[in-house]
Amino acid sequence: MKILFAAAEAIPFVKTGGLADVIGALPKALLKAGHDVRIVLPKYKAVPDQFRSQLEPVDIIQVPLAWRSQYCGIEELTYEGIPVYFIDNEFYYGRDGIYGYGDDGERFAFFNRAVLEILPYIDFQPDVIHCHDWHAALIPVLLRHHYLHNPFYQSVRTVFTVHNLLYQGIFPYEVMPDLLDLPNDYFTPDGLEYYGNVNYLKAGLVYADHVTTVSPTYAEEIKTEYYGYGLDGLLRSLGGKLSGIVNGIDTKLYNPATDTEIPAKYRTSLNKKRENKPFLQQELGLPVDPKIPLISMVTRLVDSKGLELVRRVLDELLYFDNIQVVVLGTGEYEYEQWFKEAANRHPSKLSAQIKFNDGLSRRIYAGSDIFLMPSKFEPCGISQLLALRYGSIPVVRETGGLNDTVQSFNEFTGEGNGFSFNHYNAHDMLYTLRRAVHMYHQPDQWKKIVRNAFAGDYSWNVSAERYLEIYQSLLN
Repeated sequence: MKILFAAAEAIPFVKTGGLADVIGALPKALLKAGHDVRIVLPKYKAVPDQFRSQLEPVDIIQVPLAWRSQYCGIEELTYEGIPVYFIDNEFYYGRDGIYGYGDDGERFAFFNRAVLEILPYIDFQPDVIHCHDWHAALIPVLLRHHYLHNPFYQSVRTVFTVHNLLYQGIFPYEVMPDLLDLPNDYFTPDGLEYYGNVNYLKAGLVYADHVTTVSPTYAEEIKTEYYGYGLDGLLRSLGGKLSGIVNGIDTKLYNPATDTEIPAKYRTSLNKKRENKPFLQQELGLPVDPKIPLISMVTRLVDSKGLELVRRVLDELLYFDNIQVVVLGTGEYEYEQWFKEAANRHPSKLSAQIKFNDGLSRRIYAGSDIFLMPSKFEPCGISQLLALRYGSIPVVRETGGLNDTVQSFNEFTGEGNGFSFNHYNAHDMLYTLRRAVHMYHQPDQWKKIVRNAFAGDYSWNVSAERYLEIYQSLLN
């Protein structure tokens, strides 16, 4: 099968969030299964020089964008067996940032049109174009309106994946004639119209042949008013066209047995894992004591990650419990400052690392005992999977992919790989954290939990099979 991934980011080329991890890992699993998989991305200024130097020119074409005809360079490199195509246009992508510009509607309208235009020039006729998030959501409707008269495109099917419904790509009506060259037949409540504007993500939901999101629980949650962000009615109407498939992680890239960033390597040995803890405590400036449970958070410092719950009870926890806490991440200024001040109040118990540091994040996964992720909502989540892979036991709220990947430990049956709470309530979280700490001090029970965490399959293998089933169903 021939599959083309269209997305705004992918590791190792450019990353702002979990989308990049998916595009970096899922194609590898599909390639391993024997399929012809390729990726197309914008050529941002942020793409590292080590990859820019490997790019080979394929062709230069003009891409129609309503009344415009825009330059489009096509460049290619092969990364770990997968051809990756870059759409080159300095006006749109030669900027320091990735998103957040006033002309994002135009920048990604161009990208969507370019993905379809380059196919004959790269000599690739995909069976399926897999589009990701609002940045690539126009491809199904553009394919339908502008290209299905061309025999080259008539057999192409589309799958659209929602990674986070909060971000929809909403722009004024004027983009319909001025950028998309679409008639008003598409500007209806059943089409792209959204409260008088054009909703790019909605285009993917309506016009793709199949829609997926990144966990079964999130697929159900977004059908409700609270999680649906104005699209819950449409999502309920999709019926069997909507599926939820849990993300995986790159278990080769994230492997405590080979990770060069951690001091003591291990596979499934709790004792070997614990050798990392004193090194981490020393690095963080915390008292070195292997008996103190170390709780970690590696997160974006934003409201959706449940930080209001943490702020409500963290001082109480640090005053009255014999624990240590480390927080690694950046985000909103208010949260960054709060954690810095909290660390000043509790210098021997809390380390606030307000930065992005991949190596430190791995040492935190390896050296911490408990991983806290109390998200307000979490479509899938990658961090809890990494924590499980490294044997740091998650404490999570039962939402989205957290609900699908973390099963609360049952001390009577020995089942479960973590701890969870249901309501978005600070003291429910506090009670669950203290339950986890209580279990930590029961060595036999803790060994069972860690053993269960190590035993899980967090790779893309199972999820890749589910995607292949969907692709195949569209071709029959």
